[in-house]
Amino acid sequence: MTATPEIHWVEDGQPRTARWRAESGAPAPKRVQIADDRTDADSAYRLACEGVGLLWRGDFQNARQLLQALARRIDRPAPVKRARLKKNAATAAAAEPIAGQAFHLHRQAQSQRARILGMLLLPHDSDHGVPLRRAPDVRQACADAYGPAAEPYVASMRELLGLIGAFEWRKNGIEVAALDARIHPHYGVFAPVRAEYVDLVAAAPLPADKALAFDIGTGTGVLAALLARRGFRRVIATDQDPRALACARENLARLDLAQVEVVQADLFPSGPESSAQARASLIICNPPWLPARPSSPIEHAVYDPDSRMLRGFLQGLPAHLAPRGEGWLILSDLAEHLELRSREALLAMFAEAGLRVIERHDIRPRHPRAADAEDVLHKARAAEVTSLWRLAVAPKQ
Repeated sequence: MTATPEIHWVEDGQPRTARWRAESGAPAPKRVQIADDRTDADSAYRLACEGVGLLWRGDFQNARQLLQALARRIDRPAPVKRARLKKNAATAAAAEPIAGQAFHLHRQAQSQRARILGMLLLPHDSDHGVPLRRAPDVRQACADAYGPAAEPYVASMRELLGLIGAFEWRKNGIEVAALDARIHPHYGVFAPVRAEYVDLVAAAPLPADKALAFDIGTGTGVLAALLARRGFRRVIATDQDPRALACARENLARLDLAQVEVVQADLFPSGPESSAQARASLIICNPPWLPARPSSPIEHAVYDPDSRMLRGFLQGLPAHLAPRGEGWLILSDLAEHLELRSREALLAMFAEAGLRVIERHDIRPRHPRAADAEDVLHKARAAEVTSLWRLAVAPKQ
């Protein structure tokens, strides 16, 4: 923890210092003042909007209520602020397509919301405990995300609540019907809550040769597990994130799938432990679906800057596929509806990589946001289709 930044404040007339922790990558507040049960929501909101961190010394549950009050003030802006937002949206709409404008404004609003809510701060002891009245025991949840703590520190309450939620998911797991089992995601690893992409892999016809498959960017290991359950004698699952690697290994061990090997790699496996010379009859990848830049480390599961992972997977397929092998790309067309990438651009990527499309399997999303008419991106989400593209190496001209 010695490499983390510090925050400074004055309390009881004395200067104080503490380490700052933020898995989200949020910078440490430059100004900090003490807040407690006497702090009213309007004052807290004004200070948070000004970038002042509020270090809480009152009751934990009261802090939680204050955070909810701040969220209500952000989500229901005053008439003057609402008019300003409409004017900004109209100006942006004149300069770029409606869908793209809505997406960028939505991301800006979400970033601003996270910044304001992140200004409510909680103290942590050196064992990750929170020394406040009625505080829950969060030591294990924090240890899972932060690792060991060598000294006391300060973190945002919003982040802590996220850690608690992630810890519950890890402890209880997520039921995956296609596996007839539960997958336990770790903090910071994309959870298989959208079952449609798993269902696509469960239903698509497999190549005749089931000797070896690669799962590129395995995350929780859910797709590698599914390929093993569908009869592949060996599966190599890759990821470059240490948390994902630990998560996948834990899930695959729990499922007793010894035929799956989890290795650290940027895209395709390499090195003697991964049979570098082997070519797989099936290579599968579920890359981040939106070609945009993540604003925090945890967003890397959603945003793929410049389609780096997508392009890398496609370009690498010909060199790693066995004869008559298939590459399965799982990709939502949400980026197309948001005007971030066209269908023509995607097909051009296939052609540039020397690939042809064997078949495409589509499925409609079933998650609640697809039916939420109040969502700023509702039109795009309602039209979204997730596809499994079955690709093969195109014959040379």
